[in-house]
Amino acid sequence: MEPFKVYILGCGSALPTQKHVPTCQVVEIRGKMFMLDCGEGVQMSLRRAHIHFNRISCVFISHLHGDHCFGLIGMLSTFGLLGRTASLHIYAPGELEPILNAQLALFCEDLSYKVYFHEVLTNKHQVIYEDRSLTVESIPLEHRVKCCGFLFREKPTLPHINREMVDFYRIPQSQFANIKLGMDWTTPDGDVVPYTRLTTPADKPRSYAFCSDTRYVPRLHRLLEGVNLIYHESTYDKTNEDRARKYYHCTGEQAAMVARDSHAGHLLLGHFSARYNDESSILEEALKIFPNTTLSNEGMCFDVK
Repeated sequence: MEPFKVYILGCGSALPTQKHVPTCQVVEIRGKMFMLDCGEGVQMSLRRAHIHFNRISCVFISHLHGDHCFGLIGMLSTFGLLGRTASLHIYAPGELEPILNAQLALFCEDLSYKVYFHEVLTNKHQVIYEDRSLTVESIPLEHRVKCCGFLFREKPTLPHINREMVDFYRIPQSQFANIKLGMDWTTPDGDVVPYTRLTTPADKPRSYAFCSDTRYVPRLHRLLEGVNLIYHESTYDKTNEDRARKYYHCTGEQAAMVARDSHAGHLLLGHFSARYNDESSILEEALKIFPNTTLSNEGMCFDVK
């Protein structure tokens, strides 16, 4: 099975601390790498994670709060200093485009690569990126500014060749692709062998949902039904639920309710307030509702399965 990994580069909130830096992740799927948000400190986090800068093909920005995008222009500048030639695609709310263009004109006048901007309508659930192996959908969220999450879905793959069976029937390798596509095999004696006997089932497509800053949205689970892995902001524990409500954030308990109602496989908590030296209270309240829950931390890498 091809790698599908999530690297946590930053899981803090607005104030960087000695423990956490602002939000940033990298999703690796089938050899491609996508960045989710780009807070301060992203370049050092990339180096610590041993992620080659030039492997990142797209950057998805959930909203225009500094802890989710202040690292972007510095990273783009460094890409140029490193001699990058491959184009970079940025998906973000439209308000970022004039700001980014002004920064590029001021700080990155002679970039060695092209930057393409794609506006994301944060109030719509739609496919915003697609290639041969995956789609990325926007997830409308409710924050103090326009904000959305991102849902990565693998596309279905073909079944696997059953090596024992094709060897038994002495089927040439040149026919494997046709068999995967559903062609039966006819032996020299005229017997027809169904392709289902010559293959094993395809891997089940995997999915990952990145739910950035948002207040609790009771209907959110409908868009996330059956997702393998959810990252959901959990800035506070329930003792600070009033603060969460005021600033349009969530508690660990509320994040767990989303995971439970969407029948998710696993929940990652993140975007922790700087007031917590220990996020165990956030985890404990989530575990009571959704046992398969983990606290995010910088340097972690999760396999989506």
